[in-house]
Amino acid sequence: MRKTAAPECKVFPIRLPAPFPAPHRRARMAESGKKKPGESRSDKTGATGNPQRSEGSAGATINRGAHMKKLFAALLLSAIPALAIPTSSWAQGTGDVAAGKKLWDGNELFCKNCHGRDGEGAFGPDLAGRGLSPAEFLKAVRKPWGVMPAFTDAQLSDAEATNLAAYFATLQKVAEPGAWRVPVADNAPHGQQVYMSQGCAQCHGATFDMPRATFGGKAATYNDLRDLVYTHTDFMPKFEEVRPGQRLRMGNFNPLRIPESEIHEIYNWAHDDLGFRPQLAAQYTSTGGTSYALNVTNNGETGKGLTASGVVIDVMVPAGATVTGTTGAGYKGVHMDEKMKGNVAEWQVPKLAPKDAQAFTISFSQAPANPADLKGAIRWAKPAPKTGPNMDALNFALRPAAGGGGAANRTAQ
Repeated sequence: MRKTAAPECKVFPIRLPAPFPAPHRRARMAESGKKKPGESRSDKTGATGNPQRSEGSAGATINRGAHMKKLFAALLLSAIPALAIPTSSWAQGTGDVAAGKKLWDGNELFCKNCHGRDGEGAFGPDLAGRGLSPAEFLKAVRKPWGVMPAFTDAQLSDAEATNLAAYFATLQKVAEPGAWRVPVADNAPHGQQVYMSQGCAQCHGATFDMPRATFGGKAATYNDLRDLVYTHTDFMPKFEEVRPGQRLRMGNFNPLRIPESEIHEIYNWAHDDLGFRPQLAAQYTSTGGTSYALNVTNNGETGKGLTASGVVIDVMVPAGATVTGTTGAGYKGVHMDEKMKGNVAEWQVPKLAPKDAQAFTISFSQAPANPADLKGAIRWAKPAPKTGPNMDALNFALRPAAGGGGAANRTAQ
């Protein structure tokens, strides 16, 4: 039986262009491509009748070689910019380095608390010099892979994330990350250890002071804490008044990374072991010259908030200055305070219930040499932590005047 040849299947592999042939090889290729006298097209076929491949004519060979040479040169030239530009340059993308640095160095974000002041890393991974592209950086912000919360576009826009990526690409990578801002204490209660190991203490401090005060002013429940952790950007504006245009600094945590069992432990530690705090607030401002006003309020909700009893208000007396005048009930004079490491003017107030307010003024003999001395602290006897010593206090410092204030106020801020 006569065998029928299988149809020829042409394959066109993708290959890198070969170097242009040497002159002696081009001559042989041209010679092999010449048509011999008396040779017909049928002489180029095999037994099956299919045409056989030939090297082609000399002209075609040279043209093909020239084309391949140009293609190879084009590919080589196109690769040069990518090889010549360092990683940090392409990682910057189209971001604005100066804008990224300004955002990072400002007070609108709390990212530094975990990632280090200069992006060197601490509780969170290092960012400086890692070569993250804008897309990689943005993905880590929107869908983080660790315990870090996810941040919305209202908290950090795509453009701002691109600017931050560009800024970090200009920094040198560190050999090893820095220390945690607030380390886990070995002898801390279990609930506090859970709180610290999840990174909460990096922003809220070792003893959860400000959230405990907010919770104390609203008689907050476990459900409130849970919703603040998992859906912070939605629940926070409902839970507490947010100033128009204020950027929420905390993102939304993933329940798979911080399970409810751990939030229960954190809540029980803050509520049962330490106890909530009264929601006190202090505004310390300049009234001109060397005179200052201090307004103290209890911002707790009526019928829900905690009452502060045995309240002591201390205002630091700047070094080299004396007190020339005060107003406000309960003034007790000036004395040395070990905790503040200097002389303080002291007032004592029996109690501050929710919505109560007290006003005080103080004048000094001279302006402070160090504006950072314009500060003070408020302490109270009750409510006190249910376990351990009473370390609760509300520290305050001089606020800048409206419109920016003077240099001293800005330094003290």
